[in-house]
Amino acid sequence: MKKYMAEFVGTFWLVLGGCGSAVLAAGFPGMGIGFVGVSLAFGLTVLTMAYAIGPISGCHLNPAVSVGLFVAGRFNRQDLLPYIVAQVLGGIVAGGILYLIASGKADFSLGGFASNGYGEHSPGGYSLASALICEIVMTAIFLFVIVGATSPRASAGFAPIAIGLCLTLIHLISIPVTNTSVNPARSTAVAVFVGDWALAQLWLFWVAPILGATLGALAYRFIGKE
Repeated sequence: MKKYMAEFVGTFWLVLGGCGSAVLAAGFPGMGIGFVGVSLAFGLTVLTMAYAIGPISGCHLNPAVSVGLFVAGRFNRQDLLPYIVAQVLGGIVAGGILYLIASGKADFSLGGFASNGYGEHSPGGYSLASALICEIVMTAIFLFVIVGATSPRASAGFAPIAIGLCLTLIHLISIPVTNTSVNPARSTAVAVFVGDWALAQLWLFWVAPILGATLGALAYRFIGKE
């Protein structure tokens, strides 16, 4: 149960820190952090939690990561569903806290609430096909880096830095395309509050990251095999 609670808290922090920076600080008049700041915020949430809960749960914080690590032979089947449930619940609770904070502003408007989308709901107006390809490829690379950085052959203690910076880079590339998911729990956490189009498009941000994570894990199993 401790590792499930660790995943709950870790995913809570990822959504609150990452999506919170997008909702509360990205466009703040005169001193907004912009999408570069949001990218760093997501990377920092993973980096900080990896050191905090990595020894407890492995710090997945992401259903796609859990699936990818299972495919890579690094994770037990019996923990897969409980991890995913803990991650989604932690994200939704963080989304609720973020909503309570954001709605306290006099001119509050829910808007996209950091949701992921394609077509007219893509920040750059990218199509469904572009969003699908982007999410698959970005998640595949993310898993490739995670499996490689946590390999016994990698330098001990540096994995959180590599993984956090990788997630930062992924956001720098893909925020204009989908607002960057690569994480079904992160997408679900805000989509449930937006409803409507965000829930209608949520399927892509489950299917693409899980498919990408599977491909990334299989690629590393082939390339990294001794």
